[in-house]
Amino acid sequence: MEFGDLMPLILIAVILIAVAILFTFIPVALWISALAAGVRVGILQLIGMRLRRVVPNRVINPLIKAHKAGLDVSTPQLESHYLAGGNVDRVVNALIAAHRANIDLSFERAAAIDLAGRDVLEAVQMSVNPKVIETPFIAGIAMDGIEVKAKARITVRANIDRLVGGAGEDTVIARVGEGVVSTIGSSETHAQVLENPDSISHNVLSKGLDAGTAFEILSIDIADVDIGKNIGAILQTDQAEADKNIAQAKAEERRAMAVAQEQEMVARVQEMRAKVVEAEAEVPQALAEALRSGKMGVMDYMNYQNIDADTDMRDSIGKLTKDDHDENDK
Repeated sequence: MEFGDLMPLILIAVILIAVAILFTFIPVALWISALAAGVRVGILQLIGMRLRRVVPNRVINPLIKAHKAGLDVSTPQLESHYLAGGNVDRVVNALIAAHRANIDLSFERAAAIDLAGRDVLEAVQMSVNPKVIETPFIAGIAMDGIEVKAKARITVRANIDRLVGGAGEDTVIARVGEGVVSTIGSSETHAQVLENPDSISHNVLSKGLDAGTAFEILSIDIADVDIGKNIGAILQTDQAEADKNIAQAKAEERRAMAVAQEQEMVARVQEMRAKVVEAEAEVPQALAEALRSGKMGVMDYMNYQNIDADTDMRDSIGKLTKDDHDENDK
């Protein structure tokens, strides 16, 4: 087979390859779909998207959806939001939902909410269908010392104007919990809370707790109220126990001081006895010195001995008399 005979086949193959490359680089099918939907998109725009690393499907399909919903959204707006890292399809769905619900939501605000990391479609849906947030049991103590536990259900609606920069659900729950604790604490008795639990919701709702949050609180309902511990009695018991321990410690301190003082007195008595013994030991020496120096005669010494013997006899009689009295008392 000669080369001239192969030329038509080669030409057809080249044309097919060129067409395949063309259809791969230029989304002709997407362009046809846009024209069929009444959206004017040029081939050059699609090529420009490819060159700007924009996936045409992520822009054209939401554009077709917005056009069919009657929204005034342009291709450059969607493309710029895509290049900024936003979710174009979610923003368009949120705009359509807001348009159907007669909610004033512009593309710029929806794009800002999406870029802020919030789900703009969920926010629009929450604006139409409010969400119920249930708090855990919140414990408060009434003035009579009884603990009261309350569980609340908070009905909130998304506030589109405060979604960017507004606080989330955790802040709402914390503020409601603070209001519940404050209301229970201001009640004179726990019976008042049990008799009229809706006073908690009225008091908390009147505080304007949704200020600065991304939500608007529609209602606060008390779902359950339980009685907890008698905190006042527990505190009094703990205080009494602490006072008792302090009194015992002080008594033990006084006892230790008394024992120490007693031991000190015993030591002093022993010291005085030692001095007495020392002084008595000097008496014979003084008598001998008096006899040698002539200051004391023999008769004087004999009289001293008689007096000493008489004193010892009297002491012995006194001890015997005391022992007899003790035995009689027994």
